[in-house]
Amino acid sequence: MNSYFIKRLVAMIITLWLIITGTFFLMHSVPGSPFNEERTTNEAIQKNLEAYYQLDKPLFVQYGNYLKSLVQFDLGPSIKKSSQTVNDLLGRGFPVSFELGLYTLILAIISGITLGVLAALRHNGIIDYLAMTIAVLGISIPNFVMATLLIQQLAVNIPIFPVATWASPKHMVLPILALATGPMAIIARLTRTSMLEVLTQDYIKTAKAKGLSPVKIVFKHALRNALLPVVTVLGSLAASILTGTFVIEKIFAIPGMGKYFVDSINNRDYPVIMGTTVFYSAILIVMLFLVDLAYGFLDPRIKLHKKEAK
Repeated sequence: MNSYFIKRLVAMIITLWLIITGTFFLMHSVPGSPFNEERTTNEAIQKNLEAYYQLDKPLFVQYGNYLKSLVQFDLGPSIKKSSQTVNDLLGRGFPVSFELGLYTLILAIISGITLGVLAALRHNGIIDYLAMTIAVLGISIPNFVMATLLIQQLAVNIPIFPVATWASPKHMVLPILALATGPMAIIARLTRTSMLEVLTQDYIKTAKAKGLSPVKIVFKHALRNALLPVVTVLGSLAASILTGTFVIEKIFAIPGMGKYFVDSINNRDYPVIMGTTVFYSAILIVMLFLVDLAYGFLDPRIKLHKKEAK
């Protein structure tokens, strides 16, 4: 087990380093400078600004300096928000984005699994067709289109929920619904397919022959094994939710990381672009690692196989 953790840790560090390196050099390969749009004709001022942010140094020197700062958990100052550091922006914006993503993921998992199980238990019935229709619509409609529809129907035509900011539970409903529909649909389809396969297994037939209640058969024996494919995609789904928040936060004027990330790209704020990319990449790499650990919890045979391989 120790060897496994060490190997995964090394792989995670290498993956993060590759992301950092690729993002850094791609970002600097784009022509122009963060100060090109400054309203000044004084070339000396622009050169002083570039020197202050070390943008006048050779690219590999800048890269080395950034890695040194990163090891010390210092993401540098924001170029466009000179009074704030990237760490400050992350500390203020990430809790909001995390709250939005967490609620979205919880809603998507609960509703998706529920729809998938109901569809499998009522296979080829009205509930099955209705659940899969909802799933197809959820996959087909992008979250920004869903956000527009929700705003039009539930904030303009029928003023039930407010549209902008993140001030109360009512403000959370529309952005969470807009983000959750896609992941919910994917989870529902996977759960339905996996449940239909599991319900035909011999051990399920044996459990029925023993007289176990349908609830016990579904939740204790069938659902646990049926969730393995769902766990497999949770890492990528979480990634899509986190990256999807960039657009949704902009639409609903939510003061999260999406606002800073989009503004940093428009303003060529290099430290903020790098900081948000590194931060989210690290979170996603850790989440994928946790997904691997969840396999062993849901299916002990995976751990047994590893022990036998030794």
